[in-house]
Amino acid sequence: VQLQAYGGGLVQPGGSLRLSCAASGFSLDVYAIGWFRQAPGKERKGVSCISSSDGRTYYVDSVKGRFTISRDNAKNTVYLQMNSLKPEDTAVYYCATNLVCEATVKHFASWGQETLVTVSS
Repeated sequence: VQLQAYGGGLVQPGGSLRLSCAASGFSLDVYAIGWFRQAPGKERKGVSCISSSDGRTYYVDSVKGRFTISRDNAKNTVYLQMNSLKPEDTAVYYCATNLVCEATVKHFASWGQETLVTVSS
């Protein structure tokens, strides 16, 4: 079972990207899915999470109002729409599974291939 994040790239400040988190070998709909990012030299931190039971969403303060997490169970994919991107959003982004959305990064599993987001002019 593995997740793969994709959709990253180079974007100018103020621009938008949509990241996708796709699963192979299992269904995402029974899991809470979290998005995380890790900037160079820094620890991995949570960005957003969407629960499985009621679709409740959670965001770190720095992305509230700019990022939107959603899921399409028919496509077995979770998305992270990122608008009004800032240079400080530059990082490697990952997605991972959990039974519930929570703040403890190490409780998430099925970490897959990451995608790089670079926000620069």
